[in-house]
Amino acid sequence: MRAVYVEQADPTDPLAALRIGERPEPVAPEGWTTVKVEAAALNHHDVWSLRGVGLPADRMPMILGTDAAGVTADGRPVIVHSVISTPGWIGDETYDPKRSLLSELHQGTQAQWLAVPDANLVDRPDFLSAEQAACLPTAWLTAFRMLTHDSGLSGPGTILVQGASGGVASAAIALGRALGHRVWATARTEAKRQFALDQGADAAFEPGARLPERVDAVIETVGEATWSHSLKSLRPGGTVVTCGATSGPNPPADLNRVFFLQLRVIGSTMGTRQELGELLDLLGRTGLRPRADRVLALDDAREGYAAMIEGDLLGKIVLRP
Repeated sequence: MRAVYVEQADPTDPLAALRIGERPEPVAPEGWTTVKVEAAALNHHDVWSLRGVGLPADRMPMILGTDAAGVTADGRPVIVHSVISTPGWIGDETYDPKRSLLSELHQGTQAQWLAVPDANLVDRPDFLSAEQAACLPTAWLTAFRMLTHDSGLSGPGTILVQGASGGVASAAIALGRALGHRVWATARTEAKRQFALDQGADAAFEPGARLPERVDAVIETVGEATWSHSLKSLRPGGTVVTCGATSGPNPPADLNRVFFLQLRVIGSTMGTRQELGELLDLLGRTGLRPRADRVLALDDAREGYAAMIEGDLLGKIVLRP
């Protein structure tokens, strides 16, 4: 079958490690199901895998991808929940210390076929296309958990989303608006600031800009480049929720500001299958739908990866095997 995979990591040039070609079709063990993939989305997790971060050489070749929508052998349209918990784990699977994502221990989603645990399949509602559904399991689910489980907000508030055009950030803008928050966003270009407004932001600013007032929560995916601004933008007692560091993982701590203003710094990773169901309910109630920057054939995946690495995208990039 055709697949996008990494055979040998390249820490300095991830595109050089990208391979598109034939891989063996999956064999589903007991308790697993084979899914024909209709759409798979790209995430920065895939770029880290190409760099070899969290993916040692002895697990390669590894098919990339954590997100997929497809159809089971009996014709059931499904969305794949990517968090694989250990057998017997009970409760929030994101807290399982031995959890993994597809494309870490098990082959990923950017292929014609995928094997996944039965418990990780969620019925795909009729109101979502395969391309829309493929955007949900990583970026949209992560944004949803950040805004609900992690933000510290029990009602409408003001949130700042850093780096508005990325997958999680653009989802957070749209979901923040749907959840009733006032949403501000930052972006480097006028086109990306307009995109933020189109996604539902109430205002969009240049990176590092002084805001009209301090916010209740910051959705932080950028890391080093925006961290200081994120902390300075919070009201006393506010929360910065971080799920990534696309500009670098080692921002200045600024601990004086953190303890003096009693700020909360919360890490967030993915979400639960239950939260994926809650996200689907929200989309069904509000009519909100994910936006794909572009939909590409599997063999054109290199174009999508290059755009994601350069930040040349507005929303999610989706592959159709």
